[in-house]
Amino acid sequence: MTRITAAQLKQMKQQGDKFSCITAYDASFAALFDQAGMHMLLIGDSMGMVLQGNDDTVAVTVEHVAYHTRSVANGSDKALIVADMPFMSYATTEQAYENAAKLMQAGAQMVKVEGGDWLTPTIRGLVERGIPVCGHLGLTPQSVHLFGGFKVQGREPEQADEMLKHAIELEAAGVQLLVLECIPTELAKRITNALQIPVIGIGAGNVTDGQILVMHDAFGITKGHIPKFSKNFLSETGDIRSAVSRYIEQVASGEFPAAEHSFN
Repeated sequence: MTRITAAQLKQMKQQGDKFSCITAYDASFAALFDQAGMHMLLIGDSMGMVLQGNDDTVAVTVEHVAYHTRSVANGSDKALIVADMPFMSYATTEQAYENAAKLMQAGAQMVKVEGGDWLTPTIRGLVERGIPVCGHLGLTPQSVHLFGGFKVQGREPEQADEMLKHAIELEAAGVQLLVLECIPTELAKRITNALQIPVIGIGAGNVTDGQILVMHDAFGITKGHIPKFSKNFLSETGDIRSAVSRYIEQVASGEFPAAEHSFN
């Protein structure tokens, strides 16, 4: 079976069709998500919190992500598989090349990095070496200690303009997808409309081309605080497969995320 590609997601953007993404960490859930029609699976460094029980993502290693990427790749044969580059695994271009290669060899079709225009040389180098890249702006969890916590980004006009500038520069450097996390809906709309590549939102309103959730949030089983931008689809359906299908359907229709899951 042919896997979904970034080019297909770009075509969906051009047609105005919204796509769905979710985090995955093992073969069983990867297969379930595939069967439901999920477009993209992210092996997220969110595993540091939802699997390992840490307060943030910074303790996650390349070896952790590679292990779970291999598991997800073994369970999935359709969805685009994207693996997070964890904290400080791409501080230099040489580190980025070596660690991205490990994740691609584990089964990823793309790697995701967090940050703005400082990453452009690294992104260009990865793309030149045949490694597709997904960008990530807004609340970047690896920088949570710099932000002083998990806070909405881009509310000030200058900060919003700067984020738009970074998004355009990341696209020019070669990223094929861009995640926007915890930013005002209006800013997400500006960035989505400015880019040719697909934009994926999490806490960015329903104006982006696709949506992503941490699977534990979508099932209401996250330890502690459930983010405002999430929704417990399992409580609505009482069945995991039905919950996944409802998530995909509500993303496609624009019903999710609603206003209560978004930021002004």
